Amino acid sequence: MRLLLLLLLLLSLCVPVSADSLQNPDGKARCAVCGMFVAPYPNWLAVLEADDGQRYYFDGPKDLFICFRDLPKYLPGVDARTAKLYVTEYYTTRMLPATEVFFVTGSDVLGPMGQELVPVAGRATAETFRVDHAGAKLLRFDGRELIDATEAQ
Repeated sequence: MRLLLLLLLLLSLCVPVSADSLQNPDGKARCAVCGMFVAPYPNWLAVLEADDGQRYYFDGPKDLFICFRDLPKYLPGVDARTAKLYVTEYYTTRMLPATEVFFVTGSDVLGPMGQELVPVAGRATAETFRVDHAGAKLLRFDGRELIDATEAQ
């Protein structure tokens, strides 16, 4: 019985950290780009996790990508090739990998710092959001950069 309990304990330590567990910065956490406190805005939280496990928080996806495009300026020593980016999906408020959502630009939905890239899961849902909220276009993060994902009308 002890062996079984020990085995279960060891297996529980091997489970990877879920994206949802990234959603709890302490009250002192600040955006790595603008310095704004991020805890008051959990619905806009974005996270960059470095390969050493260090987490950097942002008050929205816009600042996350500003940072990612210029890591040497904002986070010297962080490697873009191994960094993991997460964003809070607009409708579910769940933390998801940035590669798994569409980003709506130019909508009438504002984040803590005004105009924001709104992360929405699923192309159809994102397209509906874009139309309903006067958004300009859809973007996708391919792991290296944001690319236009707006379909021709």
